[in-house]
Amino acid sequence: MSNQIIKLKLLEKQDLQKIIDWNVDKSADDLMQWAGPKFNYPLTLKQLENYFLSEVFIEKVFVYKILLTSTDEMIGTIEIREIDETNKIGKICRFLIGEKNNRGNHIGTAALNEILKIGFKDMNFKKITLGVFDFNYSAIRCYEKVGFVKESLSKNIRKVSNAYWNLYEMSILKPEF
Repeated sequence: MSNQIIKLKLLEKQDLQKIIDWNVDKSADDLMQWAGPKFNYPLTLKQLENYFLSEVFIEKVFVYKILLTSTDEMIGTIEIREIDETNKIGKICRFLIGEKNNRGNHIGTAALNEILKIGFKDMNFKKITLGVFDFNYSAIRCYEKVGFVKESLSKNIRKVSNAYWNLYEMSILKPEF
């Protein structure tokens, strides 16, 4: 899948170190915001390798690397998981634009449009969902820009650094895309 700015390809084991590099100077809160409780701080290559062995290669989890079309440089990741084949629903998780200089350049919007094409056209989903912490305003704006709507707010869903975080569940239906 590709468009003018980025293209998506399935993430491979040799790409995992790049994710570690993006997270070297990040806090435990940053890791929680991006990955939820899936990984422990600090993020290690072993954790990512175990994730691939236990989930990506066994379950229906599709992790894509986001590549700049012009250079093939890997600049982020995005995944589809929690696939409900009966109801034709998938969930976007662990969406990360690695370097700050790649944020705010419509790359996030382009990546979302590409993953939605995969979900709605290739996987034939009727609905795609995601969760986002309520203070992540830039992500919420990006999601709304491509058509996601807020469905619900779960208050105090996650305790992080002595504070409780709220989470919006958002979704988009195939006809809305």
